[in-house]
Amino acid sequence: MNSDFLDALTTLEEDKGIEKEIVLEAIESALISAYKRNFSQAPNVRVDINRDNGEIKVYARKQVVEEVFDPRLEITVEAAREMSMHYELDDVVEIEVTPKDFGRIAAQTAKQVVTQRVREAERGIIYSDFIDREEDIMTGIVQRQDHRFIYVDLGKVEAILPQSEQMPNETYSHNDRIKSYITKVEKTTKGPQIMISRTHPGLLKRLFELEVPEIYDGTVEIRSVSREAGDRSKISVHAEDPDVDPVGACVGQRGQRVQAIVNELKGEKIDIVHFSNNPVNYIGNALSPSNVLDVQVDDEAKSTLVIVPDHQLSLAIGKRGQNARLAAKLTGWKIDIKSLSEAEEQGLYNPATARVPGEDEGEEGDPVQEDDIDDEDMIEEDVFEDEEIEDALEEEAEEERPETEAVEEKEE
Repeated sequence: MNSDFLDALTTLEEDKGIEKEIVLEAIESALISAYKRNFSQAPNVRVDINRDNGEIKVYARKQVVEEVFDPRLEITVEAAREMSMHYELDDVVEIEVTPKDFGRIAAQTAKQVVTQRVREAERGIIYSDFIDREEDIMTGIVQRQDHRFIYVDLGKVEAILPQSEQMPNETYSHNDRIKSYITKVEKTTKGPQIMISRTHPGLLKRLFELEVPEIYDGTVEIRSVSREAGDRSKISVHAEDPDVDPVGACVGQRGQRVQAIVNELKGEKIDIVHFSNNPVNYIGNALSPSNVLDVQVDDEAKSTLVIVPDHQLSLAIGKRGQNARLAAKLTGWKIDIKSLSEAEEQGLYNPATARVPGEDEGEEGDPVQEDDIDDEDMIEEDVFEDEEIEDALEEEAEEERPETEAVEEKEE
């Protein structure tokens, strides 16, 4: 080992950020192991690398004793004082025992240590880069897949997309480019392990931040997200500035912004609603596109009773209860929905005391009222609500069809 090797370590320190002194200490420790392995010597040895010229020396460490029982570990006082008169009993004497062919072993060992340290440093750099990107979104390329995972190339590292985090309506092929949400970054013996997701609600939030400048700069704030990946999601937004329409900003001109997100999520439907500090307004907005006649709030139980017109009951509940379930997750309130006729029969509805969403205006966080929204934005919102209305009407028609068929058969 010569000065060129030391110069190479200096360059490595500048390029990779690996401290030269740490590498030299690691090489010295590795050389001790190599010396013991190749020369069957006692464990009390020390390896020293000269920091100026790279010269390597091996020293055997022996304790000064009156009577020697193991010459590999001990030395008499008389023998020690032949080397230096300063040695006393119980001192440690270092005697150079560098083998003649130790240079070859040292070179191999140094190569292995440096390679290992470079690999560890690169893994550390990758981990440092990605630990700061937890709960962030990245674009990757699908490389391969097995029965448990899909492996996605994120550039410096390969991320893992578990089967539980894959969208049910998606198929993945080699070289597909997908956006994913980083859920966890862990250190392992094989390097950093990156776990990603396509179903996490955070993915929807980050996609809106990418597509909507008003969200990115803080003008519009995302307050809550509820999602059933691959099918439907709800997101509530709010703007402190009363002149800013948060829903319109998220929808975009002719629905371009939200449509880009829908395309990325392979057709997943997205409802964008106004956030409100008033639970009556907030829950009424969350149950969109159905109309709400009354919202009765129980603050202690954190629950609400919502009354809707008879013909909109199935619309408010949604297919398999999806609309009500997403609204409950979005608002954090338990929601019980009843039709107008059922509520009147049970004495739960009084038009005089009914709390209709949108009537308590002026409160901070209330949704922008219809008069404040441009007609074009309203049209864009209706485009995404029409599909749910059609689905609900079809569901009602299916429920009524058996009765109709029975009547026809009876007439015949």
